This record gives sequence, structure tokens and C-alpha cells, in this order.
Amino acid sequence: MSPPHFETFEQFWPYYLQEHSSGLNRRLHQVGTTAAVATLAAAAVLRRPSIVPLALVAGYGPAWVGHFIIERNRPATFTYPAWSLLGDFRMNFMMWNGTLDDEMRRLGLTAASGPQVSDIAG
Repeated sequence: MSPPHFETFEQFWPYYLQEHSSGLNRRLHQVGTTAAVATLAAAAVLRRPSIVPLALVAGYGPAWVGHFIIERNRPATFTYPAWSLLGDFRMNFMMWNGTLDDEMRRLGLTAASGPQVSDIAG
């Protein structure tokens, strides 16, 4: 099944969040995005462009685990790469400042059943 077509990022945003309904998947994205940004910052500070590819591994590795194993869906980045990256940064910003749950409620989205962070964080 092909993903829906969107004209604007604001149309895409609820779809993006729906594809990240598992709290565990969202946390994996948060870890990956934070590690990717830290790796890019280190490459800039150390003037070592050779470590930039590690940012891709650090960012996409956990995210793809979250999609293929936890959510069992196809990452939106395959169809909407720019909006997916923007969505990832927006989602992570909202996770860091504690507003993502409110945003999901505003959009009428709920967390999926299945593995959550509390299941593995004990």
C-alpha cells in the first residue's frame, strides 16, 4: 500500500506522528537524532569530516529498528525525506520540552499498544 499524498508539511505532520505511535519507537528516534546531531557537532569541532557518515548510522540505525521491529511500518523518510527530517526534529524538540503528548492529543492520536519505554526501562 502506498503512503498518502500530502501537499504541505502541516498535512504530513499528523501522518508522521501516527507512524510513530509507539513510545519506544519515539525514544529510539530521540536517541538516534541526538546521537546524529552530537556526531555532526563533533565532526565540526574536531574538523574531521570523515566522521560525518557516522551521523547517518547513529541517526538511522535506532530509527529503523523502531520502524521495522517495533512499529512494523516503512519509514516515512523513504517517501518524504525532507518532511520526515523536519518531522523528526519537530517531534524530538517536542519530546525534549514535554509537549509531544499534548500535541498527539490535540491531533486525536493515541499511543499504540505494544512495547513502550517502560517495558524495557523497568
